Amino acid sequence: MKAMILAAGRGERLRPITDNIPKPLVKVRGKALIQYHVENLVAAGFTDLVINHAWHGEQIEKALGDGSRFGATIQYSAEGKALETGGGIFKALPLLGNEPFLVVNGDVFTHFPFAELVIQPSKLAHLVLVRNPPQHPKGDFALQGDVVVREGSPTYTFSGIGVYSPAMFKNCQPGAFPLAPLLFAAIERGELTGQVYDGLWEDVGTVERLERLNNTH
Repeated sequence: MKAMILAAGRGERLRPITDNIPKPLVKVRGKALIQYHVENLVAAGFTDLVINHAWHGEQIEKALGDGSRFGATIQYSAEGKALETGGGIFKALPLLGNEPFLVVNGDVFTHFPFAELVIQPSKLAHLVLVRNPPQHPKGDFALQGDVVVREGSPTYTFSGIGVYSPAMFKNCQPGAFPLAPLLFAAIERGELTGQVYDGLWEDVGTVERLERLNNTH
């Protein structure tokens, strides 16, 4: 299975740190955030990687190169102007191929065991959910068994980690668009499954959260 790291975000809430570097190159405990993803994916057997980028994207390519030093092959999907999550994945589909692929947000810090991700052949996508963090107490989704639903209790927050079938994007058009409407449509058809992860996960979205991560081990 191929894997994609979403790395095109501007990182507005991490300014001024991200004024001159892309958010995925922000360092957590001495190492670039995106490097953790590359290393963890390779350790789990994902060696064919695709990374999209926009803001200062050339710095990401310079930092990671072709991936060979990590034991991976990295291809890049350069967007110029960020296409949002849905648009970014859609643009990268020619690099991702015809089989289901893993996607992880480049701005989360986690020890999630990527090798445990699965997708049922009859489903469009499978999401990893986490307990609601303080900054997102209402959550995003609920679960009925392993099926993701919009309403229910308890609620969980989407971690930014998921497996998607290319068929999920079959009616999309090039350009910038969010992923959420595609997820909602899949939920309506009962074609979205999920699992809950209780381990280390942090959305490195603000300077405060970054500082907290760097001050705890």
